[in-house]
Amino acid sequence: MRLADEMQELVRAGFSGIWIRSCEPDDAIAELAQLCHGQEWHWNQWDIDVGLRGSASNPTEPSAIDPLAAVRHLSSVPSTGQPTIQIMTNLHRFLGSAEVVQAILHQVSQGKVHQRFLVILAPVVQLPVELERVFTVVEHELPSREQLEEIATAIAAEEEFPEEHERERILDAACGLSRYEAENAFALSLVRHGRIEPSAIWQLKSQTLLKSGLLSLHRGGESFSELGGLASLKQFCFQALRPNSNRIVKPKGVLLLGVPGTGKSAFAKALGREVGRPTLTLDVGALMGGIVGQTEERTRRALKIIDAMQPAVLFIDELEKALSGTAGSGQTDSGVSGRMLGTLLTWLADHESDVFVICTSNDVSKLPPELTRAERFDAIFFLDLPGKSQKQAIWQMYLERFGLDGSQNLPSDDKWTGAEIRACCRLAALLDVSLVDAAKNVVPVAVTSAESVERLRGWASGRCLSAESGGVFKGTTSPSRKVRRRLPQNPEAN
Repeated sequence: MRLADEMQELVRAGFSGIWIRSCEPDDAIAELAQLCHGQEWHWNQWDIDVGLRGSASNPTEPSAIDPLAAVRHLSSVPSTGQPTIQIMTNLHRFLGSAEVVQAILHQVSQGKVHQRFLVILAPVVQLPVELERVFTVVEHELPSREQLEEIATAIAAEEEFPEEHERERILDAACGLSRYEAENAFALSLVRHGRIEPSAIWQLKSQTLLKSGLLSLHRGGESFSELGGLASLKQFCFQALRPNSNRIVKPKGVLLLGVPGTGKSAFAKALGREVGRPTLTLDVGALMGGIVGQTEERTRRALKIIDAMQPAVLFIDELEKALSGTAGSGQTDSGVSGRMLGTLLTWLADHESDVFVICTSNDVSKLPPELTRAERFDAIFFLDLPGKSQKQAIWQMYLERFGLDGSQNLPSDDKWTGAEIRACCRLAALLDVSLVDAAKNVVPVAVTSAESVERLRGWASGRCLSAESGGVFKGTTSPSRKVRRRLPQNPEAN
């Protein structure tokens, strides 16, 4: 629903205290001013720089710079039978004053009777406890695809605007940007390329995400051709993300469990490029804040940005490290981690945006059990140590990449992952030695963490899908070691 339509409903229903959360105050004010003119409502606008101005202010009086005087001015507006809207920009900066809070509370309580409406416009919602129950929060949404197309059409000349097939790629790139940011991105593209194209928009979008500190945009050159094996996982994701305008069910995502170095992160980064979607990386640890309520606000803000940037691939790496402390959250951090997990779990199950989530984990025992229930993800895949055919493809790929002789003998790779094969090839090129000599510097994780690897494979057996062969993963357990009992020594034998 547009901001003007929602505001019109609230005013007619008598909501005298309205908080509009918006990162685009100029656009929000312009939309509200147009609404007031169309409905013949009186309206004022205030900010700390210019003061009070508008159709309901007295031009013979000096403009009220002081926020307390501006709030009190609303009560002096005569009742004419038409609503009076007073928009106060960034008033949240002054809500630490008891006088300002009390004046706002008085104006809101009297506003229902006299049709005077106090509207606070701010990029965040920071309501003191006295005002929590008397204000209604409204979201000024980011521009839709239709609005972005209108902005692009207005900026670009007719001959410079792309055809229909290219227009969708441009709008995909611009989704999640504010109106101001979209105008800048389109203008930058015109200056740089003489036409609007996605590359300049992606560059500006990456900078925008970096400023938030919560998300980053990955636009690397990885592809599935650089990943040996994982045939079933690749096919599943391709099928789930196939372009189909008639599809009414949106994919949710996959949870990837597996041994470190088996290609979980590489797959997530390559998937976005393969299906033509941006890959967003969420750092769950960055959501944690030191101020009360900051973690929850950051989590909601990050998820809102993710929803606005659809269609996209969301990558959350090593999820167990970020959520491992949720079990004792009530005793260690007053329940902050638990509430963050609850918000994330609700979003994973209920979000309707076209965002495909890929979460990776190396230790399932540290994951909260509710994370793996049905409808959080479309499937849970296990990435085991690569088989013989997979290793041959991986060796061939990295031999060519590092310019090594493919006819030389390969080292024993019985327990190696793809990352260790790459490390061996890189060391051989770096040290100018044979692969067999380079392998002496590689100790596989299946040896250094043998117990953890066997425990993970045992848990995944019968519970996860195989990323390589499809179907339910059936792990092979190593034969149990015979425990040699130590007999007590006979003291008489000494």
